[in-house]
Amino acid sequence: MTKSADALIHDPGGGIARLRAIMRRLRDPERGCPWDIEQDFASIAPYTIEEAHEVADAIEREAWDELEGELGDLLLQSVYHAQMAEEAGLFTFDSVVQRIADKMVARHPHVFGDESRDKSAAQQTADWERIKAAERAANGAGRRVRTLDGVAAGLPALSRALKLQNRAARVGFDWPSIHEVEDKIAEELAELAEARGAQDPAAVFEEFGDLLFAMVNLARHLGIDPEAALRAGNSKFIRRFNDVEDALEAEGRPLGTAGLAEMEALWAATKRREKIT
Repeated sequence: MTKSADALIHDPGGGIARLRAIMRRLRDPERGCPWDIEQDFASIAPYTIEEAHEVADAIEREAWDELEGELGDLLLQSVYHAQMAEEAGLFTFDSVVQRIADKMVARHPHVFGDESRDKSAAQQTADWERIKAAERAANGAGRRVRTLDGVAAGLPALSRALKLQNRAARVGFDWPSIHEVEDKIAEELAELAEARGAQDPAAVFEEFGDLLFAMVNLARHLGIDPEAALRAGNSKFIRRFNDVEDALEAEGRPLGTAGLAEMEALWAATKRREKIT
């Protein structure tokens, strides 16, 4: 016998059906939450991005006790968008599940089809991209599909730059070695200095963007995820800055009372301690 919505909502073992019932109730025009009822795809999208970043943050910190909750928050975003889509007659949660399941089967013919699994991870990655390119062409409905089409504009800028460069590299548009990338960075630094010397704010802005793009290219050639590297750099800065602040507070001195030279000395001491440990 099918449970009533109320019984399902309060059933701890209700699983994904329970979560979907909760979301339907939150969006119910008569019985739901006024805030949830007012939301639309555009207003919820920033929360979706935020929850994805919080998942990444928990993984980076190896905060496994937090990851379970963060994954739940991210799952809720999918349920939320699917519920709004169902209300608008666009698609359903079940169709979302079917679509991703079909995609995974289609993109892994070496697992679910008759292709051999005897290939390297690099070859499997190349096959994955080939299948994705064929999907993009099929979804183009007759229009010209460009190489860089489909790289989401909503990605963090560093991640999007990496994806754009990877896509271009697959058709041969890439520096042959890391040395050319380093030369390009030096060139962009010189152009930034020239723009600064000319006191041209628009040019400074443009050249700084070019420099960042070149730095992403260096990360790619080094096999580094620039987004992850910058997150790690942010974490290191926070850790070291907190140590400087703690050292001053231990002497009963607020952070703003120390000069730059003293704070630099405390910063250097923190770096030395990290290297020892």
